[in-house]
Amino acid sequence: MREFGDFQTPADLVQLIIRALYRRGPRWTRALEPTCGLGSFIRGLSSLPDPPREIQGIEIQPHHVERARASVESFSTRPAIRIHEQDLFKTNMAELRWNDHGPLLVVGNPPWITNAELGSLGSANLPSKTNLKGSRGLAAVTGEANFDIAEYIWIKLIKELAWAKPTIALLCKTAVARNILKFAKTSNLPIAEAELYRIDAKRWFDASTDACLFRVDVGCGAPNYTAKVYPSLEATSPESVLSIANGALISNTEAYNRLSFLDGASALEWRQGVKHDLAEVMELQETGGILRNKRGDTVEIEDQYVYPLLKSSDLHARNEPVPRYRVIITQRQLGDNTAALSRHAPRLWAYLTEHIHEFRKRKSSIYQGRPDFAIFGVGEYSFSYHKVAVSGLYKNIRFRILTPHEDRPVMLDDTCYFVPCESVQQACVLNQLLNHESSLAFLNSIVFKDSKRPLTKKVLQRVSLESLLNWVDKPQLLAQTNERLGQLQAAPIGGTTALESHLFSANEQGYQIPLLS
Repeated sequence: MREFGDFQTPADLVQLIIRALYRRGPRWTRALEPTCGLGSFIRGLSSLPDPPREIQGIEIQPHHVERARASVESFSTRPAIRIHEQDLFKTNMAELRWNDHGPLLVVGNPPWITNAELGSLGSANLPSKTNLKGSRGLAAVTGEANFDIAEYIWIKLIKELAWAKPTIALLCKTAVARNILKFAKTSNLPIAEAELYRIDAKRWFDASTDACLFRVDVGCGAPNYTAKVYPSLEATSPESVLSIANGALISNTEAYNRLSFLDGASALEWRQGVKHDLAEVMELQETGGILRNKRGDTVEIEDQYVYPLLKSSDLHARNEPVPRYRVIITQRQLGDNTAALSRHAPRLWAYLTEHIHEFRKRKSSIYQGRPDFAIFGVGEYSFSYHKVAVSGLYKNIRFRILTPHEDRPVMLDDTCYFVPCESVQQACVLNQLLNHESSLAFLNSIVFKDSKRPLTKKVLQRVSLESLLNWVDKPQLLAQTNERLGQLQAAPIGGTTALESHLFSANEQGYQIPLLS
């Protein structure tokens, strides 16, 4: 059932997991499957030549409990098995009674669903809204606005079973595993060792997500908040090491350590593209001089409110992206009152008013208390004629120079990020610098390619452009920049000493670009 995030684990996958765990692990004398479903891991462990002496399972669904109990009755020589019909969220793991007190293995496949999804289904299968992560502000009030149920289960197991120094190995999304490692460090949880084994979720569960077996040894002594990352359950050598530096997760520790001097603060501020949440109305295409919205309706509005638009796919696909769409820009600043459009742009006002009910149905809370037809991600910086932009969605990071299209500044959608530039020279220096192999290697060491949005403003702001400029071969950078300027038919930069003055300068359009000392 969807409300239980129910992905029963195939027997073949269970066997691969058990082999991976026992490849170098101890011989656990007891085991726990905390959300056991039909008991896949209980059966897998019971069939071992030397199984744990005692196994317990917890399951909330009565029909699953009944089938799980029946499935282990066939073992002629089996360990002591107890399957409890109870709610994991209301069970204190520390109060489970054990006959055996040897090494403990906790293994299983908790729900792959968020609390928000469960809430939308009206499910009662939810943890209480306690401030489990010690969050502040709104997150503390709500008990986290949205999180994977698996995260709650991980934290609950580590906290309540720490006394037993268990090995906990659960199937989960890779994003959940990373969140747990970071939370463990923030909360000083006693993690002795961690490993992440990638699995093919599409193959095993027909799920389009990046998933893994995450194994954590909870122990005493000096904690270790790194995790070896293996490409598969069969792999014996890690492909990389996941770690934490400066409070942030690092996807490739070896690469990061070589380039950590670039980890700082960008002197230039990255901006996100325009957000409107109503593409069918706000985004247009032009054919033969006629504008149509995505429904095919002809749109006749004032030209000065229509701008060329690039999306992530446009930025990613071409070195010199050409806008396929137009976008309606209703505000120049976030605080602008859109009612003024009724006087200055009556045709646009009539078009927007025709769709006012759709605007008022936009779900994001950011529109609450805002004028009708308000948009986000807009300011004076949006109207810069030159920009350096990048998609936030693609695994391959590629920075692009944007120049005016049909004498209009190019806008970007909210999956893109950009730096507004005061000149084509600044844009060219910045673009060549960001596309330098050291810059890209550093970014690739701190982003996670399996994320829905690998690149974010927060990540981009970490690149110290000053350190990068001091690191690169300046004559080579100058030659590449001037070559690009020649292609754009713009004046070249006179020498290497002028690179910094072009990159970091006061901006004439009103947004601040600080000088570096």
